Formats: sequence, C-alpha cells, structure tokens
Amino acid sequence: MSYNPQKHHRRSIRLKHYDYASEGLYFVTLICDKRTPLFGSIKNGIMCLNEYGRIAVAKWLESIEIRPNISLGEYIIMPDHMHGIISIDNAIEASARANCIRPDDSIEKGECNSPRRQPLIGPSHSIGAIIRGYKGSVTKAINQHRQQSGYQSIKIWQRNYYEHVIRDERAYENISNYIINNPAKWTADRTRFKGESHSPRQR
Repeated sequence: MSYNPQKHHRRSIRLKHYDYASEGLYFVTLICDKRTPLFGSIKNGIMCLNEYGRIAVAKWLESIEIRPNISLGEYIIMPDHMHGIISIDNAIEASARANCIRPDDSIEKGECNSPRRQPLIGPSHSIGAIIRGYKGSVTKAINQHRQQSGYQSIKIWQRNYYEHVIRDERAYENISNYIINNPAKWTADRTRFKGESHSPRQR
C-alpha cells in the first residue's frame, strides 16, 4: 500500500519505549522537497550523480567522521531521495571517555582532550540528530554552491523522514539488497519506497 500523507500521517509503528540513541541498526529514507530530482538521473538502471548528488554522498560519508559511534552500511543516493543503513555502537562512547586525559573537564566541555579530540557520544547522537545533522549539512553545502554560481537558495528536503529498526540478519540482507537494486527498479518504484510503510519523523 502506498503512503498517503493525508491518511497515514498520524499512524506510527515506532516502539514507545525504544531508546533511539541505543546501539542497533536503522534503515532510513529521506526524500527531496516536492520529489524534485536534485541529485542526478537513472540511465540504463544506473544512478548517475550530478554535482548535488556528489555533495549528498560526501556529506553522508562525513557522518562517521563527525560521530565516531556510528558506522554506515549500504546506501544509495537516488534522483529524488536517498536510502541508508546506520549502525550505532555505544561501546565506542566508553572507549572515547577512557581515552580522555582529563575526563571531568572533557565531559563538561563535550569533547575529549586526547590528541584525536574525538567528540563524546550523548543523547544528541540519536537517529534523529544524525539525520538532522546530515540534512542540514547537505542543504548548506548545496546552497553555498548555488550562491557562488549566482543562484538563489532552495529547499532540499521534505521535513519528514522514514526509519525502521533492523532486528535480524535476514532483515538486514533484504534491506541491503533493496538499496543495491534501487536504481534498477527506478521506473517501477518511482512513487513507492520501502520506507513508506514506516512512520514519518519530523526533522
């Protein structure tokens, strides 16, 4: 069943007591504002990124540099949306704190005093914060590029995003294959996403 925002916008399948900053695997989908194909085009089943698409990829990969407690699985930047798998590992937080030279001072300042000066992990490293940071960085970079070229700023993303907790290996493999095959199925899936059965989150 396709997602109808007028019909389904109040429906949620998120777990009421699930800690979305806890470690685990998450499948997320972000959609461009008005479904505008900002990131490139599909040619012969292959995604061909334009300059905006390359920015979207670069900023996605930067996520693991900004937040050392996450890693990235399969992902795809499509013409008017993106899919990705994010893994959160809170064990890295304990390691980061243990490596601080002055833990008390560092925790208060929100950063580590070790030579690497890794940021510490906290509530702001939830899935919502990760998505919010990514969307903001892509929007900023693209609009800076547009302004340098003499164009006005534009809205990049829809306000909401879709997320799904990946609970087992079979689900992970199915979602990974879906992401990998997304360009080849572009025509059939033009108005239908895997994430459309998930509750939209406002970010």
